[in-house]
Amino acid sequence: MESYEQLVTTLALVLGVGWASGINLYAAVAVLGFAGATGNLELPVGLATLQDPLVIGIACLMYVVEFFADKIPGVDSTWDTLHTFIRIPAGAMLAAGAVGDITPALEIGAGLLGGSMAMGSHLTKTSTRLLINTSPEPFSNWSASIGEDVLVFGGLWAMLNHPWAFLGLMLVFVVLVIYLLPKLWRLVGALFRRIAGWLGLVKNPPEAAAEREAILATGITRQQALKATTEPGVGSPYKGQR
Repeated sequence: MESYEQLVTTLALVLGVGWASGINLYAAVAVLGFAGATGNLELPVGLATLQDPLVIGIACLMYVVEFFADKIPGVDSTWDTLHTFIRIPAGAMLAAGAVGDITPALEIGAGLLGGSMAMGSHLTKTSTRLLINTSPEPFSNWSASIGEDVLVFGGLWAMLNHPWAFLGLMLVFVVLVIYLLPKLWRLVGALFRRIAGWLGLVKNPPEAAAEREAILATGITRQQALKATTEPGVGSPYKGQR
């Protein structure tokens, strides 16, 4: 029974560090570091480095930087884009470290699982914030950023104290990502096409449709004119002019 509970706790840790890293990596590292340093959590060997005061200090510093960057429209999306190359690999590394030094196969599997969770949460956050940035006012950015911070801290607390409940929440999260992410990316794609249309790089759908109709109409007119020019006869606008 004890080994079964340990398995659930480890699985929650693997999923949790991956999921949280995709939203706010520095908050996840700081929380785990504090929990390990204060004795509230016995970190696996692979995550023991997070207890180091230097690691905790840097994580807290970067969390403060992200706290402000994440609330400025435009800057938040740039920050998220850059962190695509940081959050996902870091989530995979933390998840691999969460299983301890057992077998390389288990570490690789945990890394793939944690990296996938990090990718899902990161892409969901990034696409949502891109859509929020279409609104010129900053209040929606502030609300979204604060909500994400509360979600990460609350999720990590549930991971450490109620792993079974946390696993249930992660299952709901996976289902929502599978359902929502394609829809979010279609909206983001439409947004980028509209921006490209404003910049004159591509034609917006209404303009493209109007141009196609104009080309079609022009093509028919040219055919009629060509026929009338080469074969004047009945119905020709050139009839009787020779």
